[in-house]
Amino acid sequence: MQDRLFDHIDIRPWNTHVPDGKAVDPRLEGAAYEAKIQASGGVDLWLLGIGINGHIAFNEPGSPRDSRTRLIDLNPETTLANARFFKDGEQVPHQAMTVGIATILDARRTLLLATGPGKADAIQQALREPPSSRCPASFLQLHSDCTFLLDREAAANLTP
Repeated sequence: MQDRLFDHIDIRPWNTHVPDGKAVDPRLEGAAYEAKIQASGGVDLWLLGIGINGHIAFNEPGSPRDSRTRLIDLNPETTLANARFFKDGEQVPHQAMTVGIATILDARRTLLLATGPGKADAIQQALREPPSSRCPASFLQLHSDCTFLLDREAAANLTP
């Protein structure tokens, strides 16, 4: 997050919070992260992407709506899609710390960004199918202030 986003926008470092994916005790880290959110008064905005399988954050298909920050096993397609962020020969993680779906839905606002034709099927599922753990992004339909910002390619399957 630091390299890909925070270093490129006007945001104060103390206003950014990411769970420690290298924490010795992931359960303790998840609980501490959730407590930090509560202590700060909640999250104003979750900025999200979407995976080709409909995951948000790293909530893979099968993630329950009531999930909170935790360590999760990544699906092979997620591992493959994220390999581009690692140098040749570097081990691509098969697990990740992720905020939960309930954690995301507790935010005052959510904004999901999606670009490219590879996201079109996931976007269609997220917006046109009933909310379910089959497509974690579909749970965003339950949020009272959620915006999807899509390019034409990502929106290609959303014909009226």
